[in-house]
Amino acid sequence: MKLTIENLTKTYTNGVKAIDGLNLEIGTGMFGLLGPNGAGKSSLMRTIATLQRPDSGTITFGDTDVLKDQTELRKCLGYLPQSFGVYPKMSAEDLLDYLATLKGVKSKDERKKLVHEVLTVTNLFEVRRKNVAGYSGGMKQRFGIAQLLLNEPKLIIVDEPTAGLDPAERSRFLNVIREIGTTSTVIFSTHIVDDVKELCTDMAILNGGRILKHAIPQESLEEFKGRIWSGTIDPEELETKESTLNVLSSNYNQDNRLNIRIYSDSQPAGDFKSATPDLEDVYFYTLKEDELILA
Repeated sequence: MKLTIENLTKTYTNGVKAIDGLNLEIGTGMFGLLGPNGAGKSSLMRTIATLQRPDSGTITFGDTDVLKDQTELRKCLGYLPQSFGVYPKMSAEDLLDYLATLKGVKSKDERKKLVHEVLTVTNLFEVRRKNVAGYSGGMKQRFGIAQLLLNEPKLIIVDEPTAGLDPAERSRFLNVIREIGTTSTVIFSTHIVDDVKELCTDMAILNGGRILKHAIPQESLEEFKGRIWSGTIDPEELETKESTLNVLSSNYNQDNRLNIRIYSDSQPAGDFKSATPDLEDVYFYTLKEDELILA
């Protein structure tokens, strides 16, 4: 099913415009919503998940008018917010059984079968009798996926799910998300470009509550072919380079010099070589262009 958002706006009482006339269409599969902290990603996710109402605009999922029929949307929604609480003295198995009851699964045998299925999918079956409060960060995030799978959702929203996870936990979590993202519409909100690169077949870059770019990741990389250049400079040269070239990113190497990446239609003056574009180049370029337009 397709999620369609049209002319969505949301301004908070403190005057912050979190969503600004946003239009977006998302189909089945993994969709990456990229943006820096404060871009409006969580506000958008909360609005889609019916946790807050927008000031104006429409959201439809399939035949469901989300803003008019929130109950119908919630029946097919799975939501994993940035942080969530758990009962401190309940095992994963017992807590999932309780949550399945709340979601309307009345049969004890059916609940047990369903709970064991989601624990297996999320690689938590071996620790199902352990208290969730004692889980590591990555295990808690996988538990979050387990609970949202209890109602076999058609629309899944995960908001900044890998922030703070160590590399091993992040890898396990992404594997679980990848497995469930083939038959549902999954919105993966993050500021981590690598998450989108590894998972998503469609993406949008959001900032200031506005969609700056909506594209297939691979097609975005094709647009940047022959326009990305890399070189090494001394740190004190960076300010000059930034004033004369479109520097997208810089990082120190082992010699305490700076590796920089530049966007240019032609080879810049100096010792710069053509580089293979990556999704970070697309992301930083898009954000920089937006800053220039607003300046």
